[in-house]
Formats: sequence, structure tokens, C-alpha cells
Amino acid sequence: MLLWGGQVVSTLGSAASSVVYPLLILALTGSPAAAGIAAALGSVPYLIFCLPAGALIDRWDRKRVMIVCDVGRALTVITVPIALWFDVLTIWQLYIAAFVEGSLFVFFNIAEVAALPRVVPAAQLPQAAAQNEAAFGAAHIVGPSLGTVLYQTLGRAAPFIADAASFLVSSLCLMFIKTEFRLAKPSPVGDLRAEIVEGLGWVWRQPLIRYMAFLTGSLNLVNAGTMLILIVLAKQLGASEIEIGLIFSIGGIGGIVGSLIGGQIQKRFSFGQVIVCVMWVNAALFPLYALVPAYLLLGVVAALLYVLSPIYNVVQFSYRLALIPDALQGRVNSAFRLLAFGFMPVGAALSGFLLEQIGAVPTVLLFTLWYTLLAILTTFNRHVREARPIGQVAGVKS
Repeated sequence: MLLWGGQVVSTLGSAASSVVYPLLILALTGSPAAAGIAAALGSVPYLIFCLPAGALIDRWDRKRVMIVCDVGRALTVITVPIALWFDVLTIWQLYIAAFVEGSLFVFFNIAEVAALPRVVPAAQLPQAAAQNEAAFGAAHIVGPSLGTVLYQTLGRAAPFIADAASFLVSSLCLMFIKTEFRLAKPSPVGDLRAEIVEGLGWVWRQPLIRYMAFLTGSLNLVNAGTMLILIVLAKQLGASEIEIGLIFSIGGIGGIVGSLIGGQIQKRFSFGQVIVCVMWVNAALFPLYALVPAYLLLGVVAALLYVLSPIYNVVQFSYRLALIPDALQGRVNSAFRLLAFGFMPVGAALSGFLLEQIGAVPTVLLFTLWYTLLAILTTFNRHVREARPIGQVAGVKS
């Protein structure tokens, strides 16, 4: 509960500032491409640091890594309101802040995922994942509206101050956790490259996990650009900053619904049934963004799509954690996330470029074609269709 509570507060702060970042960049530059570059810089650290971070997390104290990263992110975020206060903020500072915060998130995220099986028994991982998704869904209901209200009423600096404070709360919660975040003591320090290769090799030998890493990355290619697409569409439909925050808050309601039913769906349906269904519904709903006549309906479409994300995450995340040996958690999860998050810089930069060059509606249609291709590939992947129940894979050592 301490780990969960700290992450809820941190996610709330991040949700409040994340919608403000592109709004601030658009206000400074008027360029969707510039906003896309900032989003890409926040994701590109996964391509650079993901694999070495995974090997290092299996050596280091996971809790200490998470605390240091939280404090570092707080210090990074607070530089934005300081620069605003002295009227010296530039797009380059926002680019640097995005990169530094994204780099620290890589280490924090891999350590957190590696620690979760030590905090929660394997049989309860699906419920724990669902509880996380429910809380994060609630944060994404409140966060965007909170951020845009702070931005428009108290000033541009306010959402970033709130975000920095949320990272400090998360670090305090971690300090009070007494549970050890690893099962086995780390092995003697060896060749870092060999340890990275060991994690990559484990993923490669698991065809289902390998495909799910590719699939998750392909979904994140679109997800990385969706926020900017919605902001541009909403502005074209006449929405103010506060109303844009409301759109994302409406979308967050879908995340709550998905997290509440995700655990039950995981129990009632097979892995393959859930994943294939999610892919086809994604492909069917995404083009509705281009068709709605009013900005609030963007939130309704987002809510329908956000229902799917927690369901997908609960199923694939709990399945993966139950299968990975503890000594390899950091390396294997970093290898998985290299693919899962490695497409995000491409998606963020691509969405900004497409929005500026061809417009919002053609961009939505192009991403819809990508979703459809993924749905077809997933439907015909036998490893997805024939995946065993999670109870049969928990504790397997490969």
C-alpha cells in the first residue's frame, strides 16, 4: 500500500503536468512539431539506457534507486517554474528537462517493476496490477483537469510545482517500506555486456514475450502521439485550456472502468482472447477521433479507448512478471521495455511532424491503418492464441 500510495500521488502530479507541457510549448512556439520533439526526448532515454539500466538494477539496491530517481525528477521539474519566475524559459530548457526526467524514469520504472513480485505474491499479481491501473486511472481523471485549472488560474508554473511535490511524496513513501525489494542477493559484479545479453537471450527464447514486447511497442507508437493529436483536434473545435483538461479527464473515466474489470476479465477469458479482442476494438474506435463534431466527444472516444489499456496491461503485465525468474527481473524487463517503449520517441516525433504537414484528420487515419495491421498480425499469431493460463506459468524458470 505504501508503494501503491506513493505512485498514485506521483502519477497525479505527472498527469497534471503532462498535459501542460505541450500547451506550454505550443504557447511558446506555436509548433506541433516542437511539442512532438519534446515528447520524443522524454521517451528516447529508453533506447539509450534501458538495457544497461536493467543489468544495473539487478546489481543495485532497487529501493535506493527509486528514491534517488524521485528526488532527481523533483529537482528537474522545479527548474521549469524557476525559469518562468525569472522569465528566462526557453524551448531548449524544456527539451533538456524532458530528457533528464525521462532518463530518471527509465531507472525508476525498471526498479519498480522488478520489485513488485517481492511486494506482492505471484497469485495476487493480476489483482495488484488491476489495483494499480484503477488508481492510475483515477489520477488521470483528476490530473489533467487539475493541471489545466492550475495553469489557467494560478499561472503556468503551478502544475510543475505540484508535480515536483508529488515526486517528493513518492520518495517518502518508499523510505517507509521495510520489505526487501529483491529475493536473492545480487551475484558478484561481472561483465555488464554479458549480463545484458543474458536478459536479451531470455526474451528471445520466449516467443510469446518477444511478440508481446513488439506489440506493446507498436501500440505505444500511437499512444505517444495521441495526446498531441487530441490537443490539436480540440483546439480546432474551439476548446480552451481548461476544456482540454476536461477532455482528458473524461478519458480517464474509461481507465477506471477498464481497471475495475481487468482482473475479472483476466480470470474469465484466455490470454489470447483478451489480447486479440483489444486489438480489434482499438482499430475500430480510433478513427472516431476524426469524425466527432464537438470537442467533448473527443473525451468520450478517449474514454472508450482508455477502457482497453488497463485490460491489456493487467493481462500481459501479470503474465510476464509471473514467468520471469527474480534474478533476471531487471534485465528481462529492461529488454522487454526496450521494445515496448522504444517506439515512443518515433511516435511522438512522427505525430508532431504529421500534424504540421498533413493535418489532424489524415494523421488519425494513418494511425488507424497501423492499428488494423497490428490486429491482423495478432489474430494470426499462434503463441498469443495458445498461451497457457497464468496459474500454469507462475514460478516457471526458463
